[in-house]
Amino acid sequence: MKSTILVVDDEPDICHSVKDILEDEGYQVLTAENGGSARRLLREQTPDLILLDIWMPDIDGISLLKEIAGEMRLAVPVVMMSGHGTVETAVEATRLGARDYIEKPLSLAKLLHTVDHVLSAAPAAAPSASRHYPPPVGRSPQMQQLRDSLDHLAAFDSPVLLQGEPGSGKTFCARYLHGHGRRRSGPFMDVHTHIFSDADAASLLLGEEHAGHAAPGLLERTRGGTLFIADIAELAPDLQESLYAALATGQWVRRHGSELQQLDLRLIAGTRYDPEQAVQSGRLRKDLYQLLAVAPLHIPPLREHAEDVSELLHYVVDQLVEREALPYRTFSVAAQNRLRHYPWPGNIRELEGLVRRLLMVGLEAQIELDEIEAVLASRPAAVAPPSGNFDLPLREAREQFEKAYLEYHLQQAEGSVGRMATQIGVERTHLYRKLRALGIDTRREGK
Repeated sequence: MKSTILVVDDEPDICHSVKDILEDEGYQVLTAENGGSARRLLREQTPDLILLDIWMPDIDGISLLKEIAGEMRLAVPVVMMSGHGTVETAVEATRLGARDYIEKPLSLAKLLHTVDHVLSAAPAAAPSASRHYPPPVGRSPQMQQLRDSLDHLAAFDSPVLLQGEPGSGKTFCARYLHGHGRRRSGPFMDVHTHIFSDADAASLLLGEEHAGHAAPGLLERTRGGTLFIADIAELAPDLQESLYAALATGQWVRRHGSELQQLDLRLIAGTRYDPEQAVQSGRLRKDLYQLLAVAPLHIPPLREHAEDVSELLHYVVDQLVEREALPYRTFSVAAQNRLRHYPWPGNIRELEGLVRRLLMVGLEAQIELDEIEAVLASRPAAVAPPSGNFDLPLREAREQFEKAYLEYHLQQAEGSVGRMATQIGVERTHLYRKLRALGIDTRREGK
């Protein structure tokens, strides 16, 4: 179960939009329209994070921040939000204990990155590395070779390039490398490339200085740890250049700054593209690829080690029962055999989604073949334009195809717009606008 976040803002539209976005990421979200409502909620429940507007009608956010840390004695991380803020306000909020500061209008990428960063940095009981960072599951030769390669690479500190299809387990492998490497006690930053789509992408990576105030970027926030970029080939060329320069020299300078910063992190880069083809097409800088190609590692798609499906099913069931409190169910031999022969175009991510659905909707203790067939039959086999659209004007035909395409991928992503954006390679803010324009409902049942 993901963390609970309290959003305090007197603008209903902001509360609702932030709530929808965060719930799409799996968070539990509470909202309060003013300081009084926030106080009442905080007396009943302690969230894991508070997003707090500064300017509200009954009490300003700075005063409420003082109450939270003072009278209420709540050790809850707080991130301030304001559309009329100044650097001085941000400094004052930080001095009083706020973890970060976001300016309005809210940048979707910065919001999600800030929430993830603050929550991941919150104190928690650290489990042992072997439990928190388990090795890839499977007894096939491919998985044994992958584990051997990961164990070998974990001993070093050089950059690593993980290549594999979407959903094949690149993030899982990156976490394992971090958890069993020299930097295991430092932060692990899992960064999806779409967060760099905004105009302030360079600041997000390098950090920024303004009027004597320094806002650290990812290279600074990951000091002592591991930075994982989900698809390095989808970074803009100028960011690839900046990243290469920092890796090659071990130094960088914040935007609008002059002081050299020392690089102290391990980079793990993922990509769904063939890296050499990406270089030839100009998608990936050749010098950056050559730096990463010192330690390349291919993650095989699930269809190439289908003998591991049974073990993966048992593993995913155990994980979902423990993490999400779903009911425990087992797979019959016939059900397992059917899934071993399914092609898994979405790889392990698709397997996890299918298992989650089976655990949530099924009533019997054992999952039988007929239930598997029913679930597989309900999944679209391919994306195709709606029938009869060849006589339509091009604009209408394109809209019909886009609607069918996006509805299909939204279903494949189990209703998660964030996961869908990663799968189809579209920036999330643009994707939300497109879904609304086409009348596609992104709200999942139970929200």
